[in-house]
Amino acid sequence: MIHAMIDLETLSTRPEAVILTLGGIKFNPHLQEQPHDPLYLRVDVDSQTKMGRHVMQETLDWWAKQPPDIAEDALSESDRCSLEDTTRQFNKWCVGVEVFWCQGPLFDYAILQHLYAQLNKPCPWNYWQIRDSRTLFSLLPQDDTNPRPGYHNALADADYQAKKVQKYYQQLKLPAH
Repeated sequence: MIHAMIDLETLSTRPEAVILTLGGIKFNPHLQEQPHDPLYLRVDVDSQTKMGRHVMQETLDWWAKQPPDIAEDALSESDRCSLEDTTRQFNKWCVGVEVFWCQGPLFDYAILQHLYAQLNKPCPWNYWQIRDSRTLFSLLPQDDTNPRPGYHNALADADYQAKKVQKYYQQLKLPAH
């Protein structure tokens, strides 16, 4: 069973937000094996602003307060993918994924859905494939023995969240379908 965790870093919290980076990792929630097939895309910002995607001043101010290495990775102009290349790579990566996770589908998937609609492209998932890790994580008391190694890198966040889903599946003894 292939599940995927997706995480975005953006310049707004609205559905039409400019996407800075897209991170994804595949995993099996029923096994404690290392997540695999990482995807990390740094998305072209200029083409998004030209098509009217949103930038929020509060989010820019928030990014300015982040550690320099995290902000540099998210905001640097180097190695940006065009929107066409981003959707092509992401769609290819999504092939075979049965369940798509994120930490709050009204953020990550809402933003991706808005982008795909704006580009007049079909999303590479169906609505019934989306899962919310935040809801899963609320089912058990918080465990602070494994502190999060860092924040606000889309791939690192996706990897951390995928491992946490695996841990919660094990603790809740959720059966494989």
